[in-house]
Amino acid sequence: MRAPPAATRARGAGPARGADLPMFTYRRPVRFAEVDAARLVFFARVHEYCHDALEAFFAALPGGYAHLIQARDIGIPTVHISTDFTAPLRYGDVAVFDVEVLRIGRTSVTFRHTVRREADGAVCAVIRHVVVTAALATLEPVPVPADVRALAAAHLAADGRDGGQP
Repeated sequence: MRAPPAATRARGAGPARGADLPMFTYRRPVRFAEVDAARLVFFARVHEYCHDALEAFFAALPGGYAHLIQARDIGIPTVHISTDFTAPLRYGDVAVFDVEVLRIGRTSVTFRHTVRREADGAVCAVIRHVVVTAALATLEPVPVPADVRALAAAHLAADGRDGGQP
């Protein structure tokens, strides 16, 4: 059985966060099945990796992401995602996701994922990712739960930049 990709809180990686928590960092190895004929990670996989990073991010909640969706019936569907790709990821690379929160709304959270190649630190993509907290039974938006809001607030980007750009 393969060990899950690592999630860490990288010390000294970027500016201090809301409650002096370091940036949330998620490491994800690129697997052979995830590359295309050009030997690059198929672009849509990077968005799948974003979701993996968010599952790891929400692991800090009691019971983690699984408890949020299974026991509490709250999902975080994506309502907007935009990506600027700047360098390739290939089989054997490790993608490092630096996850920051740009904005917390009444029913939504906007994340910025900066994706780097671990070997050389090259930025491969910057993703602006908006999720809405929703009741899974109805898919209607619900207010961001207090514990989710607190976790997101602890990882607010110090620069506060959003401006609709990734």
